[in-house]
Amino acid sequence: MEHKNIVATIYLKDGMAVPSPTRLDEKTDVLELAQLYNDSGIDKIICFDLSNDDDEHEKNILAIREINRAIDTKTCAGGNIQRLEDVKKFLYAGCVEVILNGSKAATAQLVVEASERFGQEKILVSLDTVDFLFKTKAFLSKHVHELLIMNKSLVSGLENITDIPYILVQDEYDFEEIKRVLSSDTIRGIYGEFINNEDTDIMQLKTNLSECGIKMDNFEPQLSWSDLKVNSDGLVPVIVQDYRTNEVLMLAYMNEEAFLNTIRIGRMTYYSRSRKEQWVKGMTSGHIQYVKSLTADCDYDTILAKVSQVGGIACHTGRPSCFFNEIIRKEYIERNPLKVFENVYDVILDRKVNPKEGSYTNYLFDKGIDKILKKVGEEATEIVIAAKNPDSEELIYEASDFLYHLMVLMAEKDITWDDVTRELSQR
Repeated sequence: MEHKNIVATIYLKDGMAVPSPTRLDEKTDVLELAQLYNDSGIDKIICFDLSNDDDEHEKNILAIREINRAIDTKTCAGGNIQRLEDVKKFLYAGCVEVILNGSKAATAQLVVEASERFGQEKILVSLDTVDFLFKTKAFLSKHVHELLIMNKSLVSGLENITDIPYILVQDEYDFEEIKRVLSSDTIRGIYGEFINNEDTDIMQLKTNLSECGIKMDNFEPQLSWSDLKVNSDGLVPVIVQDYRTNEVLMLAYMNEEAFLNTIRIGRMTYYSRSRKEQWVKGMTSGHIQYVKSLTADCDYDTILAKVSQVGGIACHTGRPSCFFNEIIRKEYIERNPLKVFENVYDVILDRKVNPKEGSYTNYLFDKGIDKILKKVGEEATEIVIAAKNPDSEELIYEASDFLYHLMVLMAEKDITWDDVTRELSQR
């Protein structure tokens, strides 16, 4: 059985987030909102493009691309889709699904074309009447993954027309109603105003639903507190890492109450040995740590926590990490593959912003895209030639040359390694 989804919505106007299609003047930073949803336990984010023209449409697509660069939660997008090219743009911006408007006459044909081009699993249709279902009943189930139901009054007759699962609007927080709705086999999730409210405790909602037997994507611990070995004070030390960079942020301690609260609310909770009390990290400073994973070590006496650190500050001194007092240091060559790629890419970006006389990288940027593409093509050919040689050393050399020139092209086109690895991870 699939997990039920709690779905947030972001309405985009001029590349910014607005509260709703009727409140367009209250604009906020879209990346901050997306990160809040990402960390709070939201399962999916729907981005609605409210653009009125092509220029604004492109600006909103760029905002969606930036959202998908910054967060891990899967996104889908809809709005101002006129043709197949618009579907492609949303998918290329990193969305895993695209929503087509069922109230538009051209949508029926576009659904077929889009599903055949990109796959049924990427296509959703939004509905506020059942007319579209009657017109497309013969073929819709072959081309649509989910429906987005924007009018609750449709539900009573919906399942007599189609068995396509759907996400249902639920604007008010009514736990009994939410529980009833999500108990239906054909309802995959809910979206609505209360979910978008930053004061709604999404992790608590999902925990409560799980306790009612509804399958949610929340923390279900494989180990209990009794499995861990506590120290003489009844505590377990916790090493905290940034989940993206693996940088060690801090060391703290948990007792059983802090351990259980961390799992329940999805925010790191510790026990203060000096104050003799529980504390949720960031409740005073705002630098909350959202849990990504908890792992016990081989002796079950230490926990490794990987977290999303709000504001990038873990230490009470205002530094990103508590570990900054250097004792000794020996220079070493970085061997982590992604770190190597990122380090080289950063140097290339720096050359682009701060040109250096005599730099080959700056020579390529100065010559422009055609020269860069020519070099990428030449290096790709060199790889083919080197691969015919039984000695792998030449292939290693040519592959390195190719990757360097590819990174120059990536920098020229404003593509990052994060964009590439995200795309690979979705395949």
